[in-house]
Amino acid sequence: MTWSGRGGGYERRGYHHGNLREALIDAALRLLAEKGPGGFTFAEAARLAGVSSGAPYRHFRDAEELLAAVAERGYERFAAALGEAWNEGRPDPLRAFEAVGRAYLAFARREPALYAAMFETHIDADAFPALQAAADRAFAVLRDAADRLAAVLPKAKRPPSLMMALHIWSLSHGIASLFCRADGSRRKLPMSPEDLLEAGVLIYLQSLGLAGGAAAKKGE
Repeated sequence: MTWSGRGGGYERRGYHHGNLREALIDAALRLLAEKGPGGFTFAEAARLAGVSSGAPYRHFRDAEELLAAVAERGYERFAAALGEAWNEGRPDPLRAFEAVGRAYLAFARREPALYAAMFETHIDADAFPALQAAADRAFAVLRDAADRLAAVLPKAKRPPSLMMALHIWSLSHGIASLFCRADGSRRKLPMSPEDLLEAGVLIYLQSLGLAGGAAAKKGE
């Protein structure tokens, strides 16, 4: 069973025997799209999947484990989207880094249910190693980008790339959460979220000597 189309991007096609795990994940996505994390229940996911309330326990011990599976899928797609945008730093690290920021916002806008599962369900990722590994792969794209950008500076003046990646992640996530939401809580802007993020990242990188100066030109 898959969900696509209307209703937050998900439309029921029907459950096929032997694929209950996927049916439940898709049902959870529909619930997240329509009602948000607060409207999600294990029983409702089972109902949408067209199975009894006890059937989900064949694959998931509880609602949290089901949500963790949805979040894991989200991070896998998120990592792929960021990695494609980064493109190993081509055509140059600064422009590739800007592309990563646009991809971040695009994912939040395009996949609101997955984004909610990843960031709004309060799941303890440490309890789900596969979820943690998927999240780490997504963050690794930002870390690699920060490494490449910092490398244009003399070693003694390079900022910690982990700190850079965390700062950019925080800025991107804040803008995505405030201004890219599909529901009525989205804040209005006199500019596009992409323009806001690009300006914020540029100011941040300039403060580190990584954009608009001699160091940036040296890395071109």
